[in-house]
Amino acid sequence: MRKAIFPGSFDPITNGHLDILERSTPLFDEIVVAVLNNPDKQPMFSVEERCEMIREVLKGVKRDGCHLTVESFSGLTAEFARASGASAIVRGIRAVGDYEYELRMALMNRRLEPSIETVCLMAGEEYSYVSSTLTKQVFLLGGRVEGLIPELVIAKMREKLGKA
Repeated sequence: MRKAIFPGSFDPITNGHLDILERSTPLFDEIVVAVLNNPDKQPMFSVEERCEMIREVLKGVKRDGCHLTVESFSGLTAEFARASGASAIVRGIRAVGDYEYELRMALMNRRLEPSIETVCLMAGEEYSYVSSTLTKQVFLLGGRVEGLIPELVIAKMREKLGKA
């Protein structure tokens, strides 16, 4: 069985994340969306809230026979991948800056767990500029994020901040 993890903070999950996930499903039998619990960050949503939102959003993702699950983790991604029985880590690349960062991470993960490969997919053109941080900033400043974040997540963001 070909199993991968798709790690990230997903605060919030974006349509760019979903694009990478959906395009990875033909490559694997199972993908675990691995939600990072980073105590050093001040997220908009708790890990539990993010996991629940992702589970809801995944109901609409094309799976190509791939089993999708959601788990949270703390610590090293390579260790979580190994403990999960994954043979790959899926990552998305939007621009040159992402490539440099992801290359360093992939090489470190390979050093930590040589049997686990990193698979990088290029972001779809329409999502090449989309990040959780940027969409969150735009939302907090009153801008429109429709089409960039799933509608369910936008509703949860409005609810969280008491916006109509």
